[in-house]
Amino acid sequence: MENMIHSTPSHTFLPDCFVFPPDQVPPATSAVVSLPIIDMSRSRDEVINHGISEQTMQDMVAVGEEFFRLPAGDKLDLYSEDINKATRLFSGTTYETGGERYWRDCLRFAYDFPVGNSTKDWPDKPQRLREVVENFTLLTRGLAMELLRLLCEGMGLPLDYFEGELSGGYVTLDINQYPPCPNPSVTLGLPPHCDKDLMAILLPGQVPGLEVAYKGDWIKVEPVPYAFVINFGQQLEVVTNGMLKSIEHRVMTNSALARTSVAMFIAPTEDCLIGPAEEFLSKENPPCYRALRFRDFKRIYNVVKLGSSVNLRTNLRNIQKEI
Repeated sequence: MENMIHSTPSHTFLPDCFVFPPDQVPPATSAVVSLPIIDMSRSRDEVINHGISEQTMQDMVAVGEEFFRLPAGDKLDLYSEDINKATRLFSGTTYETGGERYWRDCLRFAYDFPVGNSTKDWPDKPQRLREVVENFTLLTRGLAMELLRLLCEGMGLPLDYFEGELSGGYVTLDINQYPPCPNPSVTLGLPPHCDKDLMAILLPGQVPGLEVAYKGDWIKVEPVPYAFVINFGQQLEVVTNGMLKSIEHRVMTNSALARTSVAMFIAPTEDCLIGPAEEFLSKENPPCYRALRFRDFKRIYNVVKLGSSVNLRTNLRNIQKEI
């Protein structure tokens, strides 16, 4: 628990373990981008009119912030550096590789959909945390599945293509806390990466920090009130044989304001074999990715640098020796 960043009221200097060489923290361009907005009231990137109430979104952020304000003793039993533990509190994550540390605290939940048995391991403080998190998780998962059905309709896949094993793994929900940082220019909240799952639904909060890679630059994302940011995961890129790209993104810190974000991830089951769908293959368009079971993909995700779309395409052609 001594590693928790948010537990210290103020930080006057940045420990060396959080400092990166300048080439690993290139500044973003001065441009601020508004992501394309999807208005789901008309179809029923950023999604508005999605059917999840503003109150539900406010409650989710509020209960997360309330948790991080709890006394250290109320959080002690949750703290763990075991990356295989489903529900845990951790800090300065090493991102499962290397020794770098990032300016982020995270409370992570796992939800066994549709059974929900995993909630017994969830913290019981604050009092309404379990109810708020479970409600938010179920609603955002429903939104993700609706978006996947719309993608299927647009791409010519069966509408239920992503039902079952492709989306049947544990739903993971992260409440991220990025405390004020004494020197944001030399550190990161999260490193450049692509999400390894199928899809992520992000409630980014109103304090800027999210940046996306675009044409060799980093672009700051302008928050839109009560809008979700949708991140396509690498499994969606594999299934579509590269038609839909998993966008590389990172999180920067802020010297004056704390930032709270909430991310929900849809993942395949561990045994799910994932490769390009036949609908995207032809003689002129051969498979760009090798089929892998999701557990094997996760195991080698960092070992062979699958964290970006370019490395994903390069390495999944010749990865059998790593399994």
